Amino acid sequence: MNMRLIVIASALAVLLPTALHAQEKRSGKGLAEIPDPELNLMRGRYTVGGNNVAWFGVTMASQWQASSGAAMEGALKLGMDFRQGGTPKVSFTPTVSVTAADAPLPQAAADTASAAIASVDSSGLANVSGLVQSVQVAGDENSARNVTSLTIRDGEVPAVADSGVRSATAQQGGASATASFDNNQARLELQLEGVGAVQQWIRSGSVGQTIALGGNAQQVSNRLQIELVRQSMASNTPLTQNIAQAMALTRGIGPGQ
Repeated sequence: MNMRLIVIASALAVLLPTALHAQEKRSGKGLAEIPDPELNLMRGRYTVGGNNVAWFGVTMASQWQASSGAAMEGALKLGMDFRQGGTPKVSFTPTVSVTAADAPLPQAAADTASAAIASVDSSGLANVSGLVQSVQVAGDENSARNVTSLTIRDGEVPAVADSGVRSATAQQGGASATASFDNNQARLELQLEGVGAVQQWIRSGSVGQTIALGGNAQQVSNRLQIELVRQSMASNTPLTQNIAQAMALTRGIGPGQ
């Protein structure tokens, strides 16, 4: 795992539990001794300094061009604005589309032996946390790509309006595209009956991209972009206040949350 991926995993460990459990945080007033069990859960996930995260944004896009000519696309934008403190302001915009072709969509192989050869199993990935990227292909002349990028910058927070919609689905025949934000996770999924599925997600402690194909001549891609915008703090802010804020952000973050 390279440095970029480590930074992505660290950012998720801090920001997602903070945003999703903000109502459980206690207000920090000065410094107080932290008990050993709580110290055991802190693993250097912040750096005390002169800036704070003002914006955490995620953009996902998935595309699938089937051998039949059918096309599926899905995208979502998730933003968390931390400038007001406390519970972040969340914005979410999903977009999905399915274009059917004149030719029928591929169906599952009738022959049991052939179906066994052209099958994949991604069930084990449900037990993996952190950053996940997976490509499973059983077939010929397929193209599959996962791309993840992280941008950290100082400056203005993007002006993004909340769509007011938390899920969108498009379906034609055996092809479907779904983008949703529910139960504290954002997910994008494309499916083609009898062929496979393409997924992307982000949730507390995990971000992932998976491609599972059991057909031929399929062209699919996943692209995930994470953006952190830092906001400089006033130069006269006491160091003790910075430390108290960092400790408040870290409370409750640990394995299994």
